[in-house]
Amino acid sequence: MTTTSAPNQATPPNRSRRIISISLAVIAALVVAFFVFASLYADWMWFSQLGFTEVLTTQWIARTVMFVIGFLAMAVPVWGVIQLAYRLRPVYARLSSQLDRYQEVVEPLRRLAMWGIPVFFGFFAGFAASAQWETTWLWANGVATATTDPQFGLDTGFYLFGLPFYTTVLGFASAVVLVCLLLTAVVSYLYGSVRVGQRELRISKSARIQLAVLAGVYLLLQGASLWLDRYATLINQEDRITGPGYVGVNAVIPGQTILAIAAVIVAIAFFVTAVIGRWRYPLIATALLVVSAVVVGAAIPWAVTTFQVRPNQLALESQYYQRNIDSTKAAYGIDNVEKENFEATTTAQAGQLRNDAASTAQLRIMDPAIIGPTVRQLEQYRAYYQFANPLDVDRYQINGQTQDAVVALRELNIDQLGDAATWQNTTLVYTHGYGMVAAAGNERTDDGDPVFLEQAIPGTGFLTDLNYEPRVYFGEQSPPYSIVGGPEGGEDIELDYPIGADGGTETRTTFRGDGGPSVGNVFSRLIYALKFQSEQILFSDYVNADSQILYDRNPKERVQKVAPYLTLDSDPYPTVADGRIKWVIDGYTTSANYPYSSSVSLSRAITDSNTPSPTYSLDNINYIRNSVKATVDAYDGKVTLYAWDDEDPILQAWQKVYPSSLQPWSEMSADLMSHVRYPTDLMKVQRSMLGVYHVDDARSFFQQDNRWTTPNDPQDPNTLQPPYYLTMKMPSQDAPSYSMFTSFIPASQGGQARNVLTGYLAVDSNAGDQQGTKRDDYGRLRMLVIDAATTVPGPGQVQNTFDSDTAVSSQINILQQGQSQVLNGNLLTLPVGGGLLYVQPVFVQSSGGTQLPQLRRVLVAFGDKIAFENTLSEALDSLFGGDSGADTGDEAVTPSEPGDAGDEATPTPDAPAGDYAAALAEAQAALTARQAALTAGDLAEFATQDERLTAAVQRLIELQGQTEGAAPTDGAAETPAPTPAG
Repeated sequence: MTTTSAPNQATPPNRSRRIISISLAVIAALVVAFFVFASLYADWMWFSQLGFTEVLTTQWIARTVMFVIGFLAMAVPVWGVIQLAYRLRPVYARLSSQLDRYQEVVEPLRRLAMWGIPVFFGFFAGFAASAQWETTWLWANGVATATTDPQFGLDTGFYLFGLPFYTTVLGFASAVVLVCLLLTAVVSYLYGSVRVGQRELRISKSARIQLAVLAGVYLLLQGASLWLDRYATLINQEDRITGPGYVGVNAVIPGQTILAIAAVIVAIAFFVTAVIGRWRYPLIATALLVVSAVVVGAAIPWAVTTFQVRPNQLALESQYYQRNIDSTKAAYGIDNVEKENFEATTTAQAGQLRNDAASTAQLRIMDPAIIGPTVRQLEQYRAYYQFANPLDVDRYQINGQTQDAVVALRELNIDQLGDAATWQNTTLVYTHGYGMVAAAGNERTDDGDPVFLEQAIPGTGFLTDLNYEPRVYFGEQSPPYSIVGGPEGGEDIELDYPIGADGGTETRTTFRGDGGPSVGNVFSRLIYALKFQSEQILFSDYVNADSQILYDRNPKERVQKVAPYLTLDSDPYPTVADGRIKWVIDGYTTSANYPYSSSVSLSRAITDSNTPSPTYSLDNINYIRNSVKATVDAYDGKVTLYAWDDEDPILQAWQKVYPSSLQPWSEMSADLMSHVRYPTDLMKVQRSMLGVYHVDDARSFFQQDNRWTTPNDPQDPNTLQPPYYLTMKMPSQDAPSYSMFTSFIPASQGGQARNVLTGYLAVDSNAGDQQGTKRDDYGRLRMLVIDAATTVPGPGQVQNTFDSDTAVSSQINILQQGQSQVLNGNLLTLPVGGGLLYVQPVFVQSSGGTQLPQLRRVLVAFGDKIAFENTLSEALDSLFGGDSGADTGDEAVTPSEPGDAGDEATPTPDAPAGDYAAALAEAQAALTARQAALTAGDLAEFATQDERLTAAVQRLIELQGQTEGAAPTDGAAETPAPTPAG
């Protein structure tokens, strides 16, 4: 017997397509999952290498927990109300034909919808809750502050930690109940529990109970929200102040209390309706609640404001203005400003500065915002190096004396590699910058260049003598990522610096620190090849078992990642401490919830001529503390966080969230402590608030008869003048100290104020030089309140005097002859000689080609007198009767005039310096005489002197023409030899 098997049946085409579709979907999901995993794993390796895994895991756990809570808090109630509304539907309800059609459409998808809708809303709620994890964790770890608000007597910690959390919870709960109420109504309508027709609304008993209970719960939540709004009035902006005034305390807060109680009563009415089935009472109660909200929330406050407060504003509002003044000062740390009425001397006499010689000795004449090109030309060496602009300022102990310095790091600029910018060069060879450059802030060479204290490659100077580590792997201009490291005894491939031993052209090195995650195995290389979209990481033979990958190298970026709760200062600065270059970054804890404290825009407050407007996630704040000082090692990228203000309640809460991420400030070394300074942005915020809140009593605050503002920068009139660091002595101090100062002029509407000084603020920025000890004076704010009877010119007025003075302008015009450009430096203000001294360095540079700003003159002003001389020492002596009594850093300088040998615009030996100087003097004299003739209206004399000036200028041009070809060319790649220190 034979049998034949049945032929194989072909797989249906639709089944094949389904299998292929499912396979592709699974593959796509796996690819996406691996990319997500790669990103998370790369983050884990980065935080692990830095020793901050606690920060990452805390965020992951917190976000996950909050997502689950948010998902369940929304999905479970939504699923429950849908199930109830469906299961309690009337079985034999008579539906309209339209509802029948709706049910025919919905019924096939009913099972999917009953699960899909809760999941859909749950995901949205989960992500929303996840975004609020910081609010929740701060509430759970909040601390008491021992300071109570003046209205309710509650600890301010309630407003900083509790109120934001309770508000968020009530808002989330209200959203859940509202969604449940709407879905209940929709399901009840679709399945006949709620019927509308023939001018009649019919609701089944089950639907009535469900809807009434949900409505009652929603009103209970609104009642709780209204109760919380009473406390929120203390952080809300009113007419003149933040916090409730007379109207708020006597009308708004009582009204909110009444409305909260009324909302609870209406909620009870809905619960009663769920039992007895009568909708009339809760609906009437709801209407009355709405009317009450209008009357109590708007009409009564308007009436109290119009008929009671405005006619008697000062009498009724004084105590609330005083609350605002006291709380604002406490929130911004300006409650202990030492004020001194200052009757400024405006007359200059011989020897007047003798008692302030220690202050004038450190007056900075090298403007860090101007001399950047000079430092670049003298110290760049190769095009692939660069310096920050503007430069930074710091101070060092040199030979037992404190020296203010202008400093910068020589960082990489791989954009200048041109055709050499291959992956290997940009990733493996050009990996780091080299060395710090430091110049004395108060000194200059005869040519007007900086006097370098540390310079050159390899370095020479006081820092090199300390044997510091000069390599800069982590900086503000570092490449996006570099791969460094190798086995001991292996080939060095990283370019260290472009000078070699025995006449060689370069020196190479290998990174020996622990600066980044390892890429020594295939898996980690694959992870980072995906992260940086670079297959070379995976296939390069130069990546070895000891290789590390350095990325996220900007100091601010590194600190922000390990301390996401901080707002960072806009001006990180490098310093050398303990033999290493370290970036110092100030971190702030901020809040917008301090009771009765007025808010300020953080971005607007810190924007000035040195700082462009930044962007912050929390911009409007009413509380700030310099709670953390962070350091980033420029060699290995190590981040250290010091709890600087350990009494700050917000920092204390974050320390409980991240218990092992911060060190006590007492762990700072003495060397590092000597370079810590009062932060710039905090000073800017405080001066912004002090413009209004320098007054102490409510009457002055109400009258606004003494409001101040920060003057605009004379060199950039559209922006504010920045505060400046100087070693100086305030009248109440015994000795000079490293400080930061700013000045004030009267505020006005439309910018029509007199530009005269009304106040001068300085803060002691020297933290000391002992480990575990802060100087008592550190952070002390000292304010000079200029006596109104004395007129002291403001920065704008002084600059205008400089620019309009005929003797000064004639010399400026001569300095601008040919292709020269005059640059006015920072206008510094110093309280010396019983008055206020202005000092402004004046630089000259070429208007085209190679730009090398060099200090040529110094302008000084005291009272209504000015002087314009070659050096600060000469200018002060000229201003103060021939002998100021001051010490300066340029007393031993013999300035070279434009025309002396070696100057960029000087004649060659074919044009004797004497001829050039004589022509220059002739031009100056002719210009002065011409201006005098014009002022006197003597046109004949004006024409004579104009011809004389023309002849002198022509002679200058002829002499300068002999120097054609002698000017230095652009030295971006090859620069002049560095100027010897001193």
